[in-house]
Amino acid sequence: MKPIYLDYNATTPIDPEVAEAMRPYLFEHFGNPSSSHWYGIQTKKAVDEARRQVADLLHCNPKEVVFTSGGSESNNYAIKGTAFANREKGNHIITSAIEHPAVLEVGKYLAEKGFQITYLPVDEFCLVNPQELQKSITPQTILITIMHANNEVGTIQPIAEIAKIAKEHGIVFHTDAAQSVGKISTRVDELDVDLLTIAGHKLYAPKGIGALYVRDGIRLEKLIHGADHEQNLRAGTENVLQIVGLGKACEIAKGDLEKNMVHMQKMRDLLYQGLRHELDEIKLNGHPERRLPNTLSVSFKDMEANTLLAGVDSVAASAGAACHSDSVKISPVLEAMQVPREYAMGTIRFSTGKMTTAEEVDHAAAVFVKTARRLLMEKQKW
Repeated sequence: MKPIYLDYNATTPIDPEVAEAMRPYLFEHFGNPSSSHWYGIQTKKAVDEARRQVADLLHCNPKEVVFTSGGSESNNYAIKGTAFANREKGNHIITSAIEHPAVLEVGKYLAEKGFQITYLPVDEFCLVNPQELQKSITPQTILITIMHANNEVGTIQPIAEIAKIAKEHGIVFHTDAAQSVGKISTRVDELDVDLLTIAGHKLYAPKGIGALYVRDGIRLEKLIHGADHEQNLRAGTENVLQIVGLGKACEIAKGDLEKNMVHMQKMRDLLYQGLRHELDEIKLNGHPERRLPNTLSVSFKDMEANTLLAGVDSVAASAGAACHSDSVKISPVLEAMQVPREYAMGTIRFSTGKMTTAEEVDHAAAVFVKTARRLLMEKQKW
């Protein structure tokens, strides 16, 4: 039997409805959307429809949606594009210590190009303090980039509050919403952001497709040069097959958002209750309330995450620390939250999905409890 899948923050399976919507564009409708004949017109219509579907989920104008190859490209385009387009205004960028590598590595790159990067700390719940952000702003600040929800612990940042500060200072604001789109509301009219990242494979669309919301009037320097595809914002013949998949996934996400939120949170909490009821020394990471409905980061005291996962081959989840023979590498997010080492080294991230069942959760909790108890007994013998 295949392991129970509780790693939906890593990636999601393609929704059957999404796969069905993509099928005609795998075989029948293969035309280039830039072609003026019948074959091109069919795919051009499909791309336009998908753009509308994404825009409907975000509550924005379809013209503000740019298709990309995924979340990493969207982040790169948002950050590099803003930085280089506004270099004459300043060279200071504010981000946080708990961002995805697709943001942090871009910061390192820009630092080598003469930009100044400020990394805001977070509190024990993984929250950025808007007042600290306010203090970090200088006359040279041209961009703020703070993720909407953390991929490891699920904490949801005060994006609307940060957006208000950014607007008051005339600073472009980007949020990486790869983990939140399809799980919670990501209406850009409520978040009030200028740029927002979507990764298709996080919301039951294929891998290799994403989008960047670009508020009308925001100027970006091109990341990919060539012809005038994507409203002359991103060169390259459109990936019609996967664009159609992303559009359908966004349509489904919008229609099922409330239902999926309730279900995923119910499964997440059921799993946590099953673990906490049987194990005394476990620690919940992230904000207890302001957290993605599907994300559960739990630390098992005095255990190694890799060893724990290796003993549970019937459940697929992610480790928050990489343990080697002579060292333990704690994730930067847990370090930023100052999770005690004896807990951090035993951190497991579980993430439920719309397909997760109560039976799967009950089984997962039972096998983790059994394995944790066995490892503790073995450790006591030593």
